[in-house]
Order: sequence, then C-alpha cells, then structure tokens
Amino acid sequence: MQPKDIVAQFIADISAQRFDEAKSLLVAEGFEYVGPNMRFLSRDDMLSYQFGMVAIQKDLVLRQLSAEGEHVFAILDYLTNYEPIGDVRLAVWFRVQNDKIQKVEAFYNAAVVENMLGGNLPSAGSKDP
Repeated sequence: MQPKDIVAQFIADISAQRFDEAKSLLVAEGFEYVGPNMRFLSRDDMLSYQFGMVAIQKDLVLRQLSAEGEHVFAILDYLTNYEPIGDVRLAVWFRVQNDKIQKVEAFYNAAVVENMLGGNLPSAGSKDP
C-alpha cells in the first residue's frame, strides 16, 4: 500500500474505533506521537489515550489528505459530544516507512484539550515490550 492509503486506513480505523486494526498500521519499535501538549513514545500509550477519548467522539471527518513520498498530511474535524469544547480542527503530519506509520505529529488548539482534561495531561510513557 502507498503511504497515503495506509494513513487513510488508520484514520478510518480510529474513526470506527477499531483500535487493534489501527495499531497494526503503526511501527512496534521507534513510534512517536507529538502534539502541542502531549507526547507518546509507545503506540499502545497513544492508542490508550485515543480509547479514553471515545466517550466524547461523535465523528472524525477527513477533510483533506495529501501525500509527498513518505509524508502524508491530513486535515480533520474531530466532532465531539462535549459541549464545552465543541469540535476541534486538526492538522496531522504522518511519516510512513516500510508500510507502517512511524511518526504522528498533530497540530490543534492545545488550550481546548487542556481545559477539557483539567490540566491532567498524559506524558511520554514506556516503549512497547
């Protein structure tokens, strides 16, 4: 599969809450997620955080997906059931190598997430065993 197809499948799996399928598209060793207010060095830690957000997720709408080589860029609307924050627009940069997503870098209004979590943000955890 091409990097763009891998990322499209990952986004579809996250949107449909198919976390095991999403996990299979991420590298087991050397994974990194970087956002404006959190960082994960383990795919399990990032997916656990995503699983925790399921209660407020209404939908994940892919607005744009483009690729240049191993780099894939996505513009998404994260629609929530949580009235105080409403919907969140995301720009996400993925790096795909050897048919697996190695790095995810997300850009969004960090204040919205910090307010929602009451300042209790997760930090970089351990690597997958």
